[in-house]
Amino acid sequence: MDRLDSLFPAATDIPEAYRLGDPLEQRDYLVDGQLHRWEGPLATVRSPVWLKTDDGEQQVILGSAPLLDADTALTALDAAVRAYDKGRGVWPNMRVAERIQHVEAFLARMREQRAVVVKWLMWEIGKNLKDSEKEFDRTCDYIVETIGALKELDRRSSRFELEQDTLGQIRRAPLGVALCMGPYNYPLNETFTTLIPALIMGNTVVFKPAKFGVLLIRPLLEAFRDSFPAGVINVIYGRGRETVSALMASGKVDVFAFIGTNKAASDLKKLHPRPHRLRAALGLDAKNPGIVLPEVDLDNAVNEAVTGALSFNGQRCTALKILFVHEQVVDAFLDKFQRKLADLKPGMPWDPGVSLTPLPEAGKVDYLGGLLTDAVGHGAKVINQGGGQSRGSFFYPALLYPVNPQMRVYHEEQFGPVIPVVPYRDLQTVIDYVLDSDFGQQLSIFGTDSATVGRLVDTFANQVGRINLNAQCQRGPDTYPFNGRKNSAEGTLSVHDALRVFSIRTLVATKFQEANKQLISQIIRNRESSFLTTDYIF
Repeated sequence: MDRLDSLFPAATDIPEAYRLGDPLEQRDYLVDGQLHRWEGPLATVRSPVWLKTDDGEQQVILGSAPLLDADTALTALDAAVRAYDKGRGVWPNMRVAERIQHVEAFLARMREQRAVVVKWLMWEIGKNLKDSEKEFDRTCDYIVETIGALKELDRRSSRFELEQDTLGQIRRAPLGVALCMGPYNYPLNETFTTLIPALIMGNTVVFKPAKFGVLLIRPLLEAFRDSFPAGVINVIYGRGRETVSALMASGKVDVFAFIGTNKAASDLKKLHPRPHRLRAALGLDAKNPGIVLPEVDLDNAVNEAVTGALSFNGQRCTALKILFVHEQVVDAFLDKFQRKLADLKPGMPWDPGVSLTPLPEAGKVDYLGGLLTDAVGHGAKVINQGGGQSRGSFFYPALLYPVNPQMRVYHEEQFGPVIPVVPYRDLQTVIDYVLDSDFGQQLSIFGTDSATVGRLVDTFANQVGRINLNAQCQRGPDTYPFNGRKNSAEGTLSVHDALRVFSIRTLVATKFQEANKQLISQIIRNRESSFLTTDYIF
């Protein structure tokens, strides 16, 4: 508690480089190539950071953001519909090389805003400086890799194929209007992994920022406006149940890119009047288990488990959410885990070497406390010193042991710094947990016995989207597929896969006859089609 008593600083203690000025009243939103000013109600944006004042510790008010109504949100959708123009718009018909130039122009403008976006990431969601910088840089790298992947895809599509006397060219075409929504834990990176592929493939987009991480988008609005034709990218704000519900109910959304809970995704998809026409790319809930076998490199397992469970305070869909540890090694595992956890530094996001930071979600501390109370009531103990102690928006990680199926934390995705450890004797206990789970994103296996590990790989290959051996669950590298089974995802995302998610293969074909060959040659030679082309993009 001594550490928590001194956790929150006074305003004068904050390094000059990371101080904020007056609260930002953000009223701008982007529709049809113009920044519009919202004169209606605003949502207060609060930081997870509290400051010491003469009146005690006070939560920092960062500013406010527009609470757009349904009608205003629909104007943004209509702008995207007009820009797409049933596939006849300038953007969907633009040559791939030209669309790439627009995205490159945006990237250059985005990089100019690195310092301010990183600062907002720290203040809005409590992400530490190192991880905030990493999120920004990784997002820029993702855009560069997406451009490279599209060039390679287009090069392969630039040739003609001859099959059974039919000459054809297969290229990828956009799907229509995309609605892109990202999560608050990666409000830049996770959002842009759908937003950028959707744009670069020729779709028009309505983008709604995450519920936390709204102000950090403000520095990018001019870059969006100036880098793309009018109506191609539209940025709205407001409560999802009012704005997004209206967009989906309109039936004008062709692609739904969403990262959040499976319940919210299902509710929104049900609003669409023609769900069979709705393509979806969804990243949803996860309860990723870490499985520690009796034959194991325990130091590696602990290091990976601590990082996997507590990076960004466990607020990651790819976090290790429950640990199954064999009873032969569980005591040693817990001892090493506690010592490693005790070395993690709590503090403010800008503090050097800080690992544990305040939580942005209102009510999260109380929710996590409720999980602990329930678990303790069913026989678990918080075994690490200070575990579960809180102050304001900060919750010190709690290592729970022994956890059993009667406890909520055994089943619920805690999405925070609570680490449930389940001892097991029979491996079938762990197998049954994975098979019966509603979620199937990833899992980690820690062990050195090849026969056991190999058997588990075969058992779980049809249960989750990724199996990590002696490593924590994670999304990267971005060239690898990122998906899930059951209630954890719909569709696959990676640098390459995302381009395919937001497009469809379209074929131009003709009989292999002299007149047809001459016709196609003339179209290509005179550059009379943007789609039918043999351009090679360097």
